Formats: sequence, C-alpha cells, structure tokens
Amino acid sequence: MSMPRKRSNPILLFALTVMWLIAPHDAQVARGADEQRLKVFILAGQSNMQGHAHVRTIEAMRLNPTAARLLPDILNADGTPRVCEQVWISSIGSAEAEQTGRLTAGFGAKERGPKIGPEFMFGISAEQRLQEPILIIKTAWGGKSLNTDFRPPSAGPYEFNEAQLKTFRTQNKDVVAMQAEKAQATGHYYRLMTDHVKNVLADIRRVYPDYNPEQGYELAGFVWFQGWNDMVDRGTYPTREQPGGYDQYSQLMAQFIRDVRQDLAAPKLPFVIGVLGVGGPTAEYSPAEQRYTAIHQNFRDAMAAPAALPEFKGNVATVLTENYWDRAVVRLRAREATIKPQVDKLKQAIKDSQVSREAGQAAIDKLYAATFSQDDLEVLQQSTSNFDFHYMGSAGIITQIGKGFAEAVLPLAK
Repeated sequence: MSMPRKRSNPILLFALTVMWLIAPHDAQVARGADEQRLKVFILAGQSNMQGHAHVRTIEAMRLNPTAARLLPDILNADGTPRVCEQVWISSIGSAEAEQTGRLTAGFGAKERGPKIGPEFMFGISAEQRLQEPILIIKTAWGGKSLNTDFRPPSAGPYEFNEAQLKTFRTQNKDVVAMQAEKAQATGHYYRLMTDHVKNVLADIRRVYPDYNPEQGYELAGFVWFQGWNDMVDRGTYPTREQPGGYDQYSQLMAQFIRDVRQDLAAPKLPFVIGVLGVGGPTAEYSPAEQRYTAIHQNFRDAMAAPAALPEFKGNVATVLTENYWDRAVVRLRAREATIKPQVDKLKQAIKDSQVSREAGQAAIDKLYAATFSQDDLEVLQQSTSNFDFHYMGSAGIITQIGKGFAEAVLPLAK
C-alpha cells in the first residue's frame, strides 16, 4: 500500500523561492553600487600638505633604494610624470586660484614650482588599490596653526593665557585690539576648508566631469598634515619642553576630528594624522640637534595621542613621517660641513676679486669631487630643493609620505 504524499506549504515554498532568486541579486547590486561609488578623500593642513618638493628632485630618487621603488608608479616610460586616469583633484591654498584636473605632478605649492605634495603618490596608491573613481579635495595653507587658524568650532575662541597677557601689557600693546584680532582669526581656515569641501561636493562634475550622480559618492577618508606653527609657538604652549606641554594640541586635534565629522555629516569618517617628523627619529638626532629633542618628541606624542582614544579606535590612525626622513642626505651634509671652511674661503676670495669667478668655482668643484663620489654628489645637490622644515623639498621623502597616508587610510575606509 502506498504511503500518502506529504503536502508542501505553498506559501513557504513561494517565500523560499523569492529569497533564493532575489536576495543574491540584491546583494550583488548593493556591492556593485558601493564599489563604483566615487571615493572622496580630503587632504588638509599647512605647507607640508601643500608640498614643496620640486619635480626636478624626482630623478634623484633612483639613488635612494627605498624611494626608487616608487619611480615606475609615478613616471611614464619616457620619464614624464604620470597622469592618473581615475583620480581627479580640487586644490585650494597651494596657489592663488583653485587648481583642478586629473591628478599629476604640479599640485604642490605653486611658488617656484612645479612641485609635488603628498597628494601625488597618495592618489596613485589609492588608484592602484581601489581601481575605482577617486576625487581628492585638498585644502592647505602655509604657516597656519591648529590653535588659531584651523581651530575647531567646539573649542571656542582662542584665549590668551595669563603669561601672554602679562607680556603684552609689559610691552604696552593694545590687549583689547589684539584679542579682537585673534578672535577674528580663530577658525578662519577651518571654515574655508569645510566650505570648500561642501562646495565641491555640491557640484562634483565641475571638477570630475565623468562623475555619475546616480552612483553617488562617499567620504572615504581625511588626512591631516600640519603642526610646525603649533610646535614653535611658545606663547600658546609655555611648558612645551615638559611632558604634557602640548596637551592642548591633543585636545584640539580630537575636537577637530569630531567637528569635521559633524560638519560633513560623516560620523565615522576615517581619519589619518600625519605626525610631524622633520629631522627624522629624535633618537637619532645629532649632538647639535639634542636641544630640540624634548620639544620635538613631546609634540609628536601630542599629535598622535588622539588616535589612542577609545572613541577613535578603528577609525583614526597615525603615520610617523619621521620614518621617511632621508638619512643619506644628512650624512652627506655632515661630510660637506668638513669642507665648508675651505669653500667659504674660496667664495670670499671670488667676492674680493682675489681670484676670478671661473678659477674660484673650478677650485670649489675640485674640492667637492675629491670629497664625494658622483652619485653622492648628485644626491647632495639634486635630491633636495627646500628647507628642512619642508622635508628638504625632497620628492623621495614626500612620495613615501603620500604612500604612507594611503596605506593608513584605505584599511580604515573598508
């Protein structure tokens, strides 16, 4: 005798069929939309975010084993700087007017350029890893502080401390006028920064013609690279040589992150702090640099401190830019110092017309040739283009920093 057939539940069967047919499709569409959404990265800070590495220093990167590995990424086969196909940029502060276009060399500080900043290698690295459309919004102005110029709104107006006020009165300065001027300057560049980001996002096609509004965009990361003006500000940080002397900077940095996220409606915006590293690791400072060790290390610690706060775990990271300092150039400069008295004597002789300019320069060249190999001489003379506080104006340093920023922010974005 045959057993009776068990009846299936038609409603349950229908529901399972719909889930099987539709759910995978929806997930794929969602993933695809997310992958194609325009990734927007904000780079902000002062002169080192602008970038002062002249493009002529790129060629000397081949003599730096670490930096040389980046050359195939930043140069075409004919030696010209690469132009990114999927990365566009809007930059203000580095030139008199806004600069826009496909990312390539030349978006660094405009004066005596063309120059590159961290944005060049940052964009190249991000493009290589994401293989998606990218927009960089860069806002950077030289000589600006976090305590005043970029001061976040939640920190309130800058207030002079008692020591500052006492000094001003001793100098017979108009304290009321100075306070009014400081209040007006407080947060000015913070507002310029956020206003520009919002303006670009309101009309992305003006900067990125291929932008598809249907796919939309996402704020994928924020990189902050600043610090020099705060580090040297003894008035704002009167105990900077002592542990905790820069605690106010740490507090402002944390408030800055919170305010940026609130103002841009991105509560978990991945954030990277580029920790100032001019001079390299303080443990390797020369005897002549030892007097700066406490100040520099205290400030670096203060810059990095916000990343350790529980609220920022997993969404704020630091990059120690000291690790990219070019120690080879430092060693060569130390060797150059041994012949400096002789060089100076020859230059003075030329100035005093004791020898002809041609003969004097020939003697100087001979002195350098006897002291350095051809490669060392090229590193010494061609790999830098600016002051130490601008990371020597070295493409070898700045490109490594840019790559470091990308490698730090992209995992947070995921």
